[in-house]
Amino acid sequence: MIYAIVPVPKPRQTQSDKWKQRPSVLKYRAFADECRLKMVGVELNKSHITFYMPMPKSWNQARRRDMLGMPHCQRPDLDNLLKSLMDALLPEDSHVHEIHVRKLWDGLGAIEITEYDKCNYDDLPF
Repeated sequence: MIYAIVPVPKPRQTQSDKWKQRPSVLKYRAFADECRLKMVGVELNKSHITFYMPMPKSWNQARRRDMLGMPHCQRPDLDNLLKSLMDALLPEDSHVHEIHVRKLWDGLGAIEITEYDKCNYDDLPF
């Protein structure tokens, strides 16, 4: 299932973030709220997750066409994206024992979650 939600990394938070209005924390909280709203009941255990990262607006059309679907090898880090998704959806993520994650370039940004039994294993890059 593909969700039209732009992935946001988990920010480092402090005690003062309870009353401070830092933009990174506000952006993460809005992301978490949107995930909870759109992904009610999603099972992350034994899933294949693809984060589609939006391309910069400054890129020309030729570069956008060339990079569409290519691996995203920049910040934000993959572990911070996964951490934000798991913290948004799961009250306790210690029961998750297997997950496959990747991030690719995309035009708008989205999150795709597929269960292993619905995946074509030949298409997985690992």
